[in-house]
Amino acid sequence: MSTVQRADAASGVPAPVLILCAAVLWGLLGILGKQAQGAGVGALEVAFWRAALGGGLFALHAAVTRAPLPRGRDLLVTLGFGVLGVSVFYGAYQLAVRSGGASLASVLLYTAPAFVALLGWAILRERLGLREVLAVGGTLAGVALISLGGGQGVTVTAAALAFGLLSGLTYSLYYLYGKAFFTRYAPTALYAVALPVGALGLLPFVDWAPKTGAAWSSLGAMAVLSTYLAYLAYSAGLRRLPATRASVIASLEPVVAALLAAALFGERLSLLALLGAALVMAAALTLSRPSTRTD
Repeated sequence: MSTVQRADAASGVPAPVLILCAAVLWGLLGILGKQAQGAGVGALEVAFWRAALGGGLFALHAAVTRAPLPRGRDLLVTLGFGVLGVSVFYGAYQLAVRSGGASLASVLLYTAPAFVALLGWAILRERLGLREVLAVGGTLAGVALISLGGGQGVTVTAAALAFGLLSGLTYSLYYLYGKAFFTRYAPTALYAVALPVGALGLLPFVDWAPKTGAAWSSLGAMAVLSTYLAYLAYSAGLRRLPATRASVIASLEPVVAALLAAALFGERLSLLALLGAALVMAAALTLSRPSTRTD
């Protein structure tokens, strides 16, 4: 029995609970990012510290467990993933939080499944069935309703939408990258490479700011809770749960983010925007189901 399998067996935590924990921890991302930015830390510096501190934790974990790191062509692909899936994704998400609010950024992040369908069609030559076309159309309609609806404490601007959609696009790379690599390497080993590379990619764009204890607390919580522990919980749960069910449970993330944003920052989407958010989430859940096509 491998080290990972022994840890899973010893944990005794039901897989759905692990996925739910990951969803709640990810739901804190926008909240913690907004708190850090409110304490004077720039959006890209927030993204940098998330990648740098989280990457350090994964590097330590990989070293202790002696997890093999990717090599050769796999290493090159992982380096590229670090730039796009960490530098651009982490940066775009925090810029979306700054531009439009935590709840809006979290909802737009879940356009990722629609981007997966489009990238699979454009790059992997996968067929788009009726379900995929309808889901992509529902996602576009949802984004349109969100942009028209707005809400209290939510700023729907071109920049907020652009950064939110960019975060969804780059987040979709996790599906494509994970499909090829998460069954061949321990996720801790992959993140031990990708996150430090992502931090280096953000480094030239960071405007350093003096940080209070409150700012460091938010940054540390983002790295430990919303990055390291969230990824570990999701990976452990996914090993013992079908991907479809895991993605349904994980879709609670924007709900958690919206509730916390409403309670802490007074962010409230309008009814029209809520309808758009529901369309985006419905499309994401639809695309999470396995295809029944046999052709």
